[in-house]
Amino acid sequence: MKFREYTMESVLDSIIDYRGKTPKKSINGIPTLSAKSVKNNHIDYSECYFISESEYKKFMVRGFPQKGDVLLTTEAPMGLVARLDRNGVAVAQRLLTIRGKKDVLDNGYLLYLLQSPYGQSLLKAKETGTTVTGIKQSEFRKIVLRIPDLETQKKIAKVLSALDDKIELNNQINKNLEEQAQALYNSWFVEFEPFGGVVPADWSLINLSDIAEFVGGYSYTSSELRQSTTAMATIKNFDRNKGFKLEGYKEIAPSSKLKICQYVDLFDTLVAHTDLTQKAEVIGNAELLMSKCEYENVIFSMDLVKVVPKNKSLSKFIIAAILQDKRFKEHCLGYVNGTTVLHLSKRALPDYRFLFPSKISMLNEFSATVEAMYRSIALNIDANIWLCKVRDTLLPKLMSGEIDVDNVEI
Repeated sequence: MKFREYTMESVLDSIIDYRGKTPKKSINGIPTLSAKSVKNNHIDYSECYFISESEYKKFMVRGFPQKGDVLLTTEAPMGLVARLDRNGVAVAQRLLTIRGKKDVLDNGYLLYLLQSPYGQSLLKAKETGTTVTGIKQSEFRKIVLRIPDLETQKKIAKVLSALDDKIELNNQINKNLEEQAQALYNSWFVEFEPFGGVVPADWSLINLSDIAEFVGGYSYTSSELRQSTTAMATIKNFDRNKGFKLEGYKEIAPSSKLKICQYVDLFDTLVAHTDLTQKAEVIGNAELLMSKCEYENVIFSMDLVKVVPKNKSLSKFIIAAILQDKRFKEHCLGYVNGTTVLHLSKRALPDYRFLFPSKISMLNEFSATVEAMYRSIALNIDANIWLCKVRDTLLPKLMSGEIDVDNVEI
């Protein structure tokens, strides 16, 4: 594969930078992205804010971002890239909006080039600053990069985007399955549809402590955080918008004070008991452990509590469904204390009350259905881990020409 050298400035049709400017915010209107909205290959619109249409026209004087443009974070952190998936979006702090010249640089290729080890090294070489480091637009323009012909660029982007599309599809399937699981829970435990919409006579209000036990997490020291085949789940695994982030795992070599009960098995449920967000977005959230991410063992920190059934005949999937109901989160918010760091009272979990049958066998159908949903989610998560590995292995090899894109089939 033949490469030609260009300056970044010479192959870009547009570079938009709004560094240092903050538009006047609005309750609703035009979604406005900042650096915290951009993850690699993904834009998190829940992290955006809004500006009015009049503010949008006044603020975006340097150009309007277009669907397909590449967004690059310039600092805190530097070097995350995603592709804009819609028009009518404002772009604000710590972001560059870039667009390749039509006949020279494919935007899809540019996306993957910037996140490749080669692309990251080019950015790093132009990084400046002390306390907060980043890359200025003037320095970004000077970057000299090696790229193949346009046809080869498009082929490489097609291969890599096919993998990302499959990852995104699995994410959407999982979101749908999670919604189905909660809809099924509401049908059985709120609307009582399988029983004609009436609470069965042998159902009664119980405390969570009647059917579950609560296990406190491991208290670790910083010296234990080192390379290991054991991972520790912490509140860093808990997404503000719900969900369990595998990248939040910390490798740990725990001491002999670790208890057997502080290991986590697949499909165990963990509840966040601590929160650093001032809006209590994490505390009281319940998440299942869906993947060990190829670690031999997973334990959990003192910021979390593991909830396990008291009775072996009670499925852990029923426990998960109960705790992922929005009413459990609402209940927990009434037991939060603290200012800078929020803490959940130890009474929050055992005090939670809900309707439950006297005979667990009544829930066999519900249990089997919701278990199948959660297991499907876990399979998709593991599939995505594999797809990410394939993509991350191919990425530098395709960019360097070590692998001929014509010999790759996805």
